Amino acid sequence: MSFIVSTIASLVSILVFFNSNRLVDNRIAQITIKAIAGLIALVASLNAISRLLVVIPAGSVGVEDFQGKVSERTLPAGIHGINPFADVIQFSTRLRDVKEEIAATSKEGLALGIDISVQYRLDPAKAASVYTNIGLEEREIVISRFRSISREIVAGYPAEAVYATKREEISLKLADKLRSQLAPLGFIVDEALLRNVKVPETLQAAIQQRLKSEQENLQMKFVLEKETQEAERKRIEAKGAADAQKILAEGLTPAVLQLRAIEATEKLSLSPNSKIVILGSGQNTPLILPLDRDAAKAVAPAN
Repeated sequence: MSFIVSTIASLVSILVFFNSNRLVDNRIAQITIKAIAGLIALVASLNAISRLLVVIPAGSVGVEDFQGKVSERTLPAGIHGINPFADVIQFSTRLRDVKEEIAATSKEGLALGIDISVQYRLDPAKAASVYTNIGLEEREIVISRFRSISREIVAGYPAEAVYATKREEISLKLADKLRSQLAPLGFIVDEALLRNVKVPETLQAAIQQRLKSEQENLQMKFVLEKETQEAERKRIEAKGAADAQKILAEGLTPAVLQLRAIEATEKLSLSPNSKIVILGSGQNTPLILPLDRDAAKAVAPAN
């Protein structure tokens, strides 16, 4: 309706602008009429053009609704030409976080209080279907299914598992089940999180004590394994040293020992230090070798 009104007003203003000379004879009145008619024509034209174009902001999509008939085309972010007689409904496609405190029952019948959050967003390709079947307020639909599925999954686990050991597994199952339930409705579930689990204080203390005992047992097992590995390392090291000594002893024959002694004597004889080397095994007469001139003079007999 506003498009029609704006178009008519623009056309009438343009006619008045170009026919002001016929309406009045006064020059000043003609200028005034042209100015007013031109301003009205400009405003009306801009309003009419705005009905032909729509700007969808970032993080949103648009859906056209013409007299109750919803277009299947989804308008992404940007500028679009539309039917001037249609209304454009915008939906946010940004990630949403719904937090709920749910009263659930464990597998053994214990009452649990669970703080759960689900992160989801609108599927842009199904915005028209969401508008037709659900409308602009989808929160209640999502929350009701969220609560029902959460209670169903928690009921399959013992309280201890929900409280401590199976949180991640429950979160994954909850996210998968929500995806299968909400995807046909037009929503994409990114993640479901168990933020806090409330159990009776007596059960909480018992669970914590058992977990502490398990941690201590694991620590003790680790220490024992480490000590066992260290003992095995020392045993292997000792065996290697014994084997090396055995091999060395088997290879040290009298001939080899004599050869080593000769090699050591040769090295001593090459030393620049003044020394006397005495050769002999104790059974034969030892041989005394002076290794420098001064020592040789001291040992040599006088002529």
